Amino acid sequence: MATKIQDSVMPIKWRLAAVMADRELDYKQVAEKAGLHPVTVNKLKNTYEMPPRLDRETLEKLCRVLGCQPGDLLRYLPDAE
Repeated sequence: MATKIQDSVMPIKWRLAAVMADRELDYKQVAEKAGLHPVTVNKLKNTYEMPPRLDRETLEKLCRVLGCQPGDLLRYLPDAE
């Protein structure tokens, strides 16, 4: 018998907005310092789920500008079973 794979919400939360707020930076400042387009940073900031696609280069730029580790931008929240 074949088993059906259920769709589930990924338990990884994206914390870019929180990290930016901690450092009192807005998306325009981060974009300028990171060399990213402001629309890109704004879209990443306004999502709370793990972005479906995140380039390594973009992640490195964000970490450099924000003075953080990738783990500071991601939180694993396992289901309470």
